Amino acid sequence: MGNILITGASGGIGAAIAEAFAKKGYNIVLNYNKNEQRAQNLAKKLNQNYGVNCLSYGCDITDSEAVKKMFEEIGDVDVLVNNAGISQQKLFTDISDEDWRKMISVNTDGVFYCSREALKGMIRKKSGSIINIGSMWGEVGASCEVHYSASKAAVIGLTKALAKEVAPSNIRVNCISPGVIDTEMMNSFSKEDKAQLVEETPLMRLGTPEDIANAAVFLASEKSAFITGQILGVNGGFII
Repeated sequence: MGNILITGASGGIGAAIAEAFAKKGYNIVLNYNKNEQRAQNLAKKLNQNYGVNCLSYGCDITDSEAVKKMFEEIGDVDVLVNNAGISQQKLFTDISDEDWRKMISVNTDGVFYCSREALKGMIRKKSGSIINIGSMWGEVGASCEVHYSASKAAVIGLTKALAKEVAPSNIRVNCISPGVIDTEMMNSFSKEDKAQLVEETPLMRLGTPEDIANAAVFLASEKSAFITGQILGVNGGFII
């Protein structure tokens, strides 16, 4: 099917995306920053269960030179999923310079660095798909998550502009905008908080990593061949 790089692949959404693409026969590079063991275990699982060529690669995507080296070693990719990201809840007046820089560095700079390197091969081959993982808060903003919302809004702007620029090279760039997804990021939420979020979601449930993975597979496939520059909300109707 092709080669795919998934950043932040050791987390819940990243792992689900990796498994969904393994089922389709893709060769996969699982990028991780700190969770080496989890990434290695996932690579082993996907190799054994689906017979694909899957490897893990440690790289801090906020380091442009490290990203460049990663692509030199893994070679061209047909699909890039910019999934790595962090979140934080803080009052705007409590956000420190360090908080701000770290959020932008991981959530926005990482997308820029990885896309820039991936495009070298894609433009040469005149084909490829870049899928960015944004957030519904990048669309509408979230109280007490201004820096997170800003970083994801930047990803949405990058997606639209880059899609226009590389479309003549037959490269598509889209963004998945998740709603409330039940992952480890929600471990700090109480049962009551989660129940409230379910009530606020018209489809009356939290999203799953598989919901995001299914959207990613669609956006990488020929079934979405005429779709680019779009923000696909996978949020159960939380924002419409």
